[in-house]
Amino acid sequence: MGVEEELLVVDANGRPVPKGPQALDVASRAGEGEDVNLHDRAEHGEVETPETAHLMPELKAQQLELGTPVCSTLDDVRRELRHWRGRADAAASAVGARVAALATSPVAVEPVPTEGERYARLNEAFGLTAWDVLTCGCHVHVSVADDEEGVAVLNRIRVWLPVLTAMTANSPYWRGRDTAYASFRSQVWHRWPSAGPNGPFADAADYHRLVDEVLATETVLDTGMIYFDARLSAKWPTVEVRTADVALRVEDAVTLSGIVRGLVETAAREARAGGAVPHMRPEVLRLAAWRAGRSGLSGNLVHPPTGRPAPATDVLAELVDSIRPALSDAGDEQAVEQGVRAILERGTGADLQRRVHRETGDPAAVVRAAVEATHEDADRATAEATG
Repeated sequence: MGVEEELLVVDANGRPVPKGPQALDVASRAGEGEDVNLHDRAEHGEVETPETAHLMPELKAQQLELGTPVCSTLDDVRRELRHWRGRADAAASAVGARVAALATSPVAVEPVPTEGERYARLNEAFGLTAWDVLTCGCHVHVSVADDEEGVAVLNRIRVWLPVLTAMTANSPYWRGRDTAYASFRSQVWHRWPSAGPNGPFADAADYHRLVDEVLATETVLDTGMIYFDARLSAKWPTVEVRTADVALRVEDAVTLSGIVRGLVETAAREARAGGAVPHMRPEVLRLAAWRAGRSGLSGNLVHPPTGRPAPATDVLAELVDSIRPALSDAGDEQAVEQGVRAILERGTGADLQRRVHRETGDPAAVVRAAVEATHEDADRATAEATG
């Protein structure tokens, strides 16, 4: 598996600043890795990177993206995310900024586009949807045997994907206002014409026909804009799950990764055993996704087996139970259970942001707390290593 995270670049006042490209230049000169150079890869589209670790630009200059190498264990994921969050922060610090794992900015900001031909085409083609968006997500890749297995997996995991949005909810603010959503990023993201849930596919050929039909409309620029909630990677033998906010804490990203791998493996096993594809229409899935973004883990979610509301904690517990054999076989069961328990006890990133804002009334203080939480896991590990 591999993980991609988008991060905000912020100044001492908590304001996102367009220093992402400068930070990448610093990282490139420092030799942070062969993939830190970057407009080539960015201009090709959304670069998918489970093969090599790297830092990359994003649509807005107030962002950086990181990607891990291929990871076999959750310990690998934890180590790589610590490492690359730290490298991104060091590069940002060199130009007077920091990086924060925030899915939207608590401070009002005017997004600044990153320079480049493809980004210019996106801004021209999609207008305010592209101009306005400054959001950060987390994408998890998990390997599959081939496209047929990948499509069988997509068909079976789709009903659970809104739960991932709820458990990672980390974007309650937009343009300096509390939106009353836990994940407003998920609402903004669905403005893109190709974003959101889809129905099940007959087979891999059916999936690829749909992609061809989407491209034939000439509404999206290329395959990089196949923004399905989960998709087959265009470059790697993976399923890519794309519904999560970037997680504030490394540990929550690790928990997400374990759950996604468990979902993919469970779905692949069910397909090999001839199990039925769960039934839920895309229209109902869209409602489930909206519900997850609205309340996160604090209210009801749409329960996948029934299509009816149920407490979010119960739905999350049922998700973990449904993938438990795969978690156990991968050695992930204890880590995922502990991670889910921690999220339920201390809350999501959205909960922390609102708590800090209640205590301080200061959006900048929310960002400073987020910067600390973004790196606290790595800082703790360093302290433990040095005694």
